[in-house]
Amino acid sequence: MIRVVVADDQALLRGSFRVLIESDPGLTVVGEAGTGAEAVEVVRRSNPDVVLMDIRMPGVDGIEATRRLADSPCRVLILTTFDLDEYVYAGLRAGASGFLLKDTPPADLLSAIHRVAEGDALLSPSVTRRLITEFARLPEPSAPPRELVGVTEREREVLTLIARGSSNTEIAERLVLSQATVKTHIGRLLAKLHARDRAQLVIAAYESGLVKANS
Repeated sequence: MIRVVVADDQALLRGSFRVLIESDPGLTVVGEAGTGAEAVEVVRRSNPDVVLMDIRMPGVDGIEATRRLADSPCRVLILTTFDLDEYVYAGLRAGASGFLLKDTPPADLLSAIHRVAEGDALLSPSVTRRLITEFARLPEPSAPPRELVGVTEREREVLTLIARGSSNTEIAERLVLSQATVKTHIGRLLAKLHARDRAQLVIAAYESGLVKANS
């Protein structure tokens, strides 16, 4: 059973999300929050697997709340709207595992929660484009950061493909590996780079200079 916390300053939306989430037999809502600060408190108390986090909340916003939960094992799925996508980069840097539009179809929202709980990064093509644009603005690093020390050549190949949006199946086909071997490489990358999930691996790949925007 996947445990979920819903954080949104609109009580009506929280209630709607709760009803939808609990219609899935594999999901249960273990807490609600109306502010970012309250979200952090509820997460600490209820130990969820996934947090649905609104960006705009009074006081502590969703980005800062996500940052404060960086040491928590839960994964954060940020709820956003088209006019808020400038927060994508900041959200990923803060530790979010993905972004979801508030008008996402119900079935897609439920699927997203399952995917994020399993460790997948939820980055739509539009979000990925925005992320790459942000990386393009960054100065190129003069040397590989220490975080990539110890990463093997094969793991670098896997990391490069992850950063370019490839699925495990696509990586396996490209590198002529079994999917089990790909999963092993990803597990080692997560450990070596101290990354929570694929979204954080994407960040590491770009910030290390291993992958360059628009390349």
